[in-house]
Amino acid sequence: MMGVLGGTFDPVHFGHLRPALEVCQELSLREVRLVPLRQAVHRPQPLASPDQRLAMLKLAVAGEPGLALDDRELRRVGPSYSYDTLVELRAELGAEEGICLLLGADAFAGFLSWHRPDDILGLAHLVVMRRPGDVPGEPAAMDEALRVWAVPRLCSSPAALAEAPAGRIWFQDVTPLAISATQIRRLVARGRSPRYLLPDAVIALIVGDGLYR
Repeated sequence: MMGVLGGTFDPVHFGHLRPALEVCQELSLREVRLVPLRQAVHRPQPLASPDQRLAMLKLAVAGEPGLALDDRELRRVGPSYSYDTLVELRAELGAEEGICLLLGADAFAGFLSWHRPDDILGLAHLVVMRRPGDVPGEPAAMDEALRVWAVPRLCSSPAALAEAPAGRIWFQDVTPLAISATQIRRLVARGRSPRYLLPDAVIALIVGDGLYR
């Protein structure tokens, strides 16, 4: 199985990297691909350019075999939909390999508003990463529409993900790291150091390019 984690990565930070690595290891994935979006659909557009965000990600994953960079959404024109990315990946990987789409609990809460959510689950499993303040995975914590949709697809153990290439939902606990890209951009704008929130190599690029000032 392989994992996919999308986002603006504006900038990439340890709140992205550590959970992705933990999911990779806990679920025995061969890799997790970080997929920076080009045109956001459910959030404000990134401040850094596609080339700058790509460069930051390359620095962030260098030397970590469990994490890889996939720039297909940056090369694609128009809104960046997870469905389109998963269609491409499924065509490349074939029908049998498991694909796990990683997302946070806040994103999962609004998942039914995504572009073609049922088709997404037909292409991949959902792995919901639980962090501080996230809703737990119990059905009572979901709104009614999400509960009705999700409960039949919930896994009782992560091993169930390996039994099918797609279609199941698993809640994975990850190390609490309450870091946000917004927080980092505000620190940089105020002339404060964001060190220990993201890799030093990424900080050097931010400083060198004058990003977020």
